[in-house]
Parts: sequence; structure tokens; C-alpha cells
Amino acid sequence: NCWRRHRERLLRSTKAIGSIEFYRARDVPPVFWIIYASPRLVHVGFPELTVRRTGRYARTMMNRLIVVIAAVLFVNVVLCLPGAMAVPDQKTDAIPAEDYALYDQVVTSKFLTSSTQLVVIERMTRLRLSPDQEGSTTVGVFQEQGYFNDELPTDMIREFISANRRVSRLEGRFHFAVGYRFATEGRLEEPEVSLVRPITVAGSMPVQAPLILDRLAFSRVARSLRNDHALLYVETLRPDGTGAGFLVWCRRQGRSWTLFDTEVAWTIQARLDPEEGPLLAP
Repeated sequence: NCWRRHRERLLRSTKAIGSIEFYRARDVPPVFWIIYASPRLVHVGFPELTVRRTGRYARTMMNRLIVVIAAVLFVNVVLCLPGAMAVPDQKTDAIPAEDYALYDQVVTSKFLTSSTQLVVIERMTRLRLSPDQEGSTTVGVFQEQGYFNDELPTDMIREFISANRRVSRLEGRFHFAVGYRFATEGRLEEPEVSLVRPITVAGSMPVQAPLILDRLAFSRVARSLRNDHALLYVETLRPDGTGAGFLVWCRRQGRSWTLFDTEVAWTIQARLDPEEGPLLAP
């Protein structure tokens, strides 16, 4: 009965637009009918089946194309910003806090004197062990020079070579007794926060200390697999062209580290004036 009412309603509504025929299938139950409708009738009842919606498709593709073009332009603008191309060719790795404790110990024990008021430190770490070294440091360099009478642990030598394949950026995390400034490519940087400590001269206002240790450069710290030995390189370069480089061997005793031995890697000397202090503090 329900099907008959729908059929009669459909027939009344389609007299002017087409014809519709109903055939009862021979092999199907009576409730199923096969419908043959004219194309015009199908178009009126179901326009989405017969109309090509080219306008909507074009608008969709155009919107997608605009999004892609905007993304490309945004990337190009970011790459052209100042500083975006200033990333160094070599990747810089962060230096852990425990390495700065060893740097402090080396500076305090080997370089500071009672008159030192300011230390200038190279911002980027060193990769070589001498100014005239060509290429990166290798195991062969240690074997050829025989540092520390060839007593350095082999695993620490390999770790030193691995740690110093790329330059790293030193941060303002030193804690020795005097102020310090960083230098990059021969130029003194502006002080970070208040790293430079003024001194008071009798009868005058506080001024910057004239006695400067200029300058120190460090390598990355290498540690043995058991973390009971550490090795680092440090060099001092004076404005007059003199200087020296040192390998410092540290050993751990309990929770503290001691400077076990120091090896001179290279030195450039000049006539020592009586008023100048020693290259290495006693």
C-alpha cells in the first residue's frame, strides 16, 4: 500500500516532464519493482547526477594554488631575513655545565695572577692543537707528538677527537674570581649582563681594570668512558703575538676533579720584560 501511494504521487508530479514506467520483475518478490525513467525526469529529481559542477571544482583548485604560492613566498621571505643566512657552516653543540667547572679550575690555577682584573675569552672553541696544524686533530697527531709520554687513555683520545670535530659556542657560565669578556673573530663583544667587574682606584671613580689577560681559547672537554679522566686544550694569545697552547689532563677524585698534568703543545716566546708576569701562573 505504501509503495502504491508513492507511485501514484510520482505519476501525478511527472505528467508534464516525462514518462515513467513500472515493470514487475518476474524473478523478484512482488514488493520490488524495476523503474525506467526518462533522462529529463532523472535530471529534475536528481540534478547532482547530471550537472557538471565545473565552477566549484575550479574555485577549489584555485584556492589550493593560492595557499601553495603563499607558503612558498613565506619561506623565501624568512630565508632572506638578516641573520637567517648567518648560521655557521659547522654545527655548534651546547657545552654542559660540568665542563665550565673544569675551565674555571684551569683558568684559576694556570693563568690568573694577583693583578689580573679581566680575562678575554674566545667565543668559539678551538679544533686544532697548534696554530700551524693543517686539518683536524687525529690519533696520529697524539702518537707523533707523544703527549704525556703516551700515557693518555686511548678511549679519552678518541673522545677528544670526536668532541672537537665541530666548533661550539661558549656561554657566560664561567665562575672564576675576575670579570671576563668574549671576543669573536678578533673583536671584543659587548659584556653580557655585568661580566666585567669594575675596580676602585684611590681618589677616583670605578674604572675598568687595565690589567687584562688577552686572550684565552678553549677546546671541548673530553672524558674517558668511566668519567674518571678528562682532557682539554687551552691556549693564550697575547696582543704582541706571543702565546702558548697546553693540553691539560684532569683526574677525578671522588666528586671533585684535580689537574693531574699539563703538556705544552706549542709556544711562541719573546723577550720577557721584568714587569710582565709569567705566561703560566705558578
